[in-house]
Amino acid sequence: MSEEQEQKLNIGKKLKDARVANGFTLDDLQQATKIQKRYLIAIEDEQFDELPGDFYVRAFIKQYANTVGLDGNELLKEYDDYLPKTKTADYSEHLNEAVEPRRSGNRPTAVKRIDGMRKYLPTIIISVIVLVILAAIWVTAIARNHNDSSKIDSSSVSVSGESSKKKASSSSKKTTKKAKDELKLTQSSRTANAVTYRSTKALSKATSLEITTTGTSTNSVMVDGMTRLSRTMAANGKQTVTLAKNARSITIRVGNARVAKIKIGNQTLDFTDNNRYPATRVVTILLGNETASSSSSSSSTVSSTQRTNNNQSNVTTQTSRTQGATTQRNNGTAQQTTTQQSTRQ
Repeated sequence: MSEEQEQKLNIGKKLKDARVANGFTLDDLQQATKIQKRYLIAIEDEQFDELPGDFYVRAFIKQYANTVGLDGNELLKEYDDYLPKTKTADYSEHLNEAVEPRRSGNRPTAVKRIDGMRKYLPTIIISVIVLVILAAIWVTAIARNHNDSSKIDSSSVSVSGESSKKKASSSSKKTTKKAKDELKLTQSSRTANAVTYRSTKALSKATSLEITTTGTSTNSVMVDGMTRLSRTMAANGKQTVTLAKNARSITIRVGNARVAKIKIGNQTLDFTDNNRYPATRVVTILLGNETASSSSSSSSTVSSTQRTNNNQSNVTTQTSRTQGATTQRNNGTAQQTTTQQSTRQ
């Protein structure tokens, strides 16, 4: 193969490599350059005789090169000696054949569009008129319904208002009752192995005390001095004690605080304070006026003691008086006896 033929092959290969590197297919290149696909293939194969004329060889190569990112002018200069010379006479002869004309048949002309609009203009006008009439009827119907609704009997309005008030009152009562029913326990004292909770409110109803365990623990519950539960519970154990409404003092003894959980009503007691006190053994819950009752009981005890002491004092005083009277009588009797003896002598 001669050097000239190798140089020609180089230009076709160079263009093809640039197309592939840019990710273009022949169809993509045809769409971008408007050069027919068969001419693009002829350029890559360097079959320049298949192109419509010598002018188009240079023109197509330049356009091809620019599209795939090469410098078309530089490429033409580089291969100037091996490319056909331009012939301007061929340009006008093969222009329509070489370049795909833009298809204008898909674009309707302005005249055709206007004719189409004129054709459908009467239908459009009639449709608009019908829509306007329907809209007027719809607005009239809404206005009548509004007037009818404004003539509602006042008694119905009153009944509706009373019903709303009753519902609001009932809802308020339910909310108030729910707030009253809620038991709020606060921690009043804490040691390493004991904790005490207090509530100023007593139980509003019978409430369940629930103890669950995740391991073995011996637990007991005492309510107002009476033992209600004393049992060794295994893992996944659960015991429930029902607290009476008038319960005041609950004492819970836990064998293993790490595995035990205490729940009274809907409130769970964190009696270990997030395991800060794992040695907690005694949990005391005081409800209602437990403190006041204790004070009252103490006051009653003191008063009773004072009354007892007063009674004892009174008894002592009476005893002293009786003894004094007896002594006086004895003394009088002794004096009389002495006088009689003296008289006899």
